Amino acid sequence: MVKTFQAYLPSCHRTYSCIHCRAHLANHDELISKASPPSDCLISFQGSQGRAYLFNSVVNVGCGAAEERVLLTGLHAVADIYCECCKTTLGWKYEHAFESSQKYKEGKFIIELAHMIKENGWDHEKMRR
Repeated sequence: MVKTFQAYLPSCHRTYSCIHCRAHLANHDELISKASPPSDCLISFQGSQGRAYLFNSVVNVGCGAAEERVLLTGLHAVADIYCECCKTTLGWKYEHAFESSQKYKEGKFIIELAHMIKENGWDHEKMRR
């Protein structure tokens, strides 16, 4: 059996963690676009269980086999991603976008809000505003 070592993000940065086991998933600086109500002008991402965030990179995440799926924005080759620590499916990785307007998503990760929590310094940010 292979032992998987958990990666820890610096505690000085705001992070997103798995809601099920608290494993670190992403640094806030890696967030590309967060979910927003459809009426906003920002790009909104939707997962199978509701709203989702798009990240440049993630940690403590495993990746399944890629498959073609028709999503809201067209045909994509995506691979489900899961928490390496508790094995919960979190979202997917965009492996390939077939439409030129969607190419920016290639190599990026979607994590559904239902599977993550904010940690490290979020309360301090509210106090500064």
